[in-house]
Amino acid sequence: MLFMTPNVVKNFLSKKSTRLYPFEVREPFAGYRGELVNNIDECIFCGMCSKKCPSQCITIDRKAGTWECDPYACIYCSICVEACPTKCLSMNNVHRKPAATKVMYSLQGEPPKPKKKAAAKADDKPAKKEDK
Repeated sequence: MLFMTPNVVKNFLSKKSTRLYPFEVREPFAGYRGELVNNIDECIFCGMCSKKCPSQCITIDRKAGTWECDPYACIYCSICVEACPTKCLSMNNVHRKPAATKVMYSLQGEPPKPKKKAAAKADDKPAKKEDK
């Protein structure tokens, strides 16, 4: 028991090695993966993010133009960000706050109109007339 006494005294007199979390908050480091953010104006509702998501926390309804995410199911792997062809998804450096109720967030956007195939124009090639 006496062999621990110097170590105990040293720990009492030395500076604390941990942060006082609520009062001292560490700045997030570069590349920190926090909340998922969608710039809905650039989203084309292709569904690549929901197909690639391993936790299936993203739901897309192309016809209604809705993009939903369950932040409590998200594992913050950023695979959806890498899969997005328009790069409208990103992750900020703020982690979600604790909450009493789990709420999905939903974004409403305007899905792009499908491009109609151009009909063949009759004016492009004139019909050949046969001379008799």
